[in-house]
Amino acid sequence: MIKKPKLILAPMAGVADSAFRQICKKYGADLLVSEMISAKAVCFNDKKTFQLADFDPCERPVALQIFGSEEHTMARAAKALCDSFHPDWIDVNMGCPVGKIVKSGDGSALMKDPERVYSIVAAIKDAVDVPLTVKIRSGRTEARKNAVEVALAAKRGGADMVAVHGKTAAQMYAPPVDLDIIKEVKTALGRDFPVAANGEITDGESAKRMLEYTDCDHLMIGRAALGRPWIFSEIKAYLKGESFTLGKSVASVMTEHIRLACQKKGEEIAVKELRKHIAAYIKGFKGAAMLRDKVNRALTMTELLKAAELFEDN
Repeated sequence: MIKKPKLILAPMAGVADSAFRQICKKYGADLLVSEMISAKAVCFNDKKTFQLADFDPCERPVALQIFGSEEHTMARAAKALCDSFHPDWIDVNMGCPVGKIVKSGDGSALMKDPERVYSIVAAIKDAVDVPLTVKIRSGRTEARKNAVEVALAAKRGGADMVAVHGKTAAQMYAPPVDLDIIKEVKTALGRDFPVAANGEITDGESAKRMLEYTDCDHLMIGRAALGRPWIFSEIKAYLKGESFTLGKSVASVMTEHIRLACQKKGEEIAVKELRKHIAAYIKGFKGAAMLRDKVNRALTMTELLKAAELFEDN
């Protein structure tokens, strides 16, 4: 019997901003997670960091994800974010594989020390009154896949859910995803403890396979939603045995995204940041290279909208 999982938009730095989260919510995402937020920057009252944490009420339920490696800093930051923004839960990043994060001892570097994982989770849990989740990798390297040990430490510290990206930090984002390690984590944590599976969930078929093989409770979808935010509705339809039709043009979704992003961040910032999103929307379509060139040269919302109109004519 197929479960009815919650479909979660993964926290993606430089991608999962408020505008993108709202678009994904409209097209089927059940739960949203913010971009990574530096615990140290929060404690220093960094203005840009607090802007990163801001979300629209329509995004609820939404989590703010923090990263760091010092128990007291993480706990203080989590409390400050809860006091200022009242998120529905706090998520802790223990899986980011990016070099500058790992070199600071943050992200996936924390998986080297399960006892540190326990103490960080316990400290945050004592500081906040909202649910606490933890996102991890299968391990640091192929030879050191310790997701089970780390997940158990997080549970012991008081985590309410663990999300497992079934790839090692050394893999970064390259396939394949290890379904066995996700299954092992779910078995170790127990039937009543929720586990979200992440990695290579790109359509309904892969979502169903992940659910059936790992016995996970929820699905976390990241890069597959870039340029295809309706993937959440597509997966839900597949799991119900129904066909899926977007019911509108890709250009209309793209236009909606452009307007919302510019409204949230202003044209100067949004136009530059939208380039990667638009490139993803048009990838594989006729005339994509020409349109991508226009988008990369665009400086205003109007120019981006004109590019979207051209795409619609293809």
